[in-house]
Amino acid sequence: MKLINTTNSHAELVTNQLENTDATLVETYSAGNTDVIFTQAPKHYELLISNKHRAIRHEEVEKIRAFFLKRKIDTTIIDQENIQTLVCPTLIEMSIPIIKPQ
Repeated sequence: MKLINTTNSHAELVTNQLENTDATLVETYSAGNTDVIFTQAPKHYELLISNKHRAIRHEEVEKIRAFFLKRKIDTTIIDQENIQTLVCPTLIEMSIPIIKPQ
């Protein structure tokens, strides 16, 4: 699976997210029929994975999570024990909290 950055093709979505949420960074990616929205905010990261044509496979979720943990998410500041994942067949939302500075 190869994720391709499609942020430039979703300018309106990105602008709306930045204006209406606490997000400081919004990027979109595509892996065929599976789309990913990556959001960074001061207190958390979000991954929204969707596929309108079929259920999202567990292997896809694992590869997408690994991609972002390696390239986009600072693993030294996240609270891995409190990652929350909401799962529906065609939509998965993963919220990754950032540890509050002491």
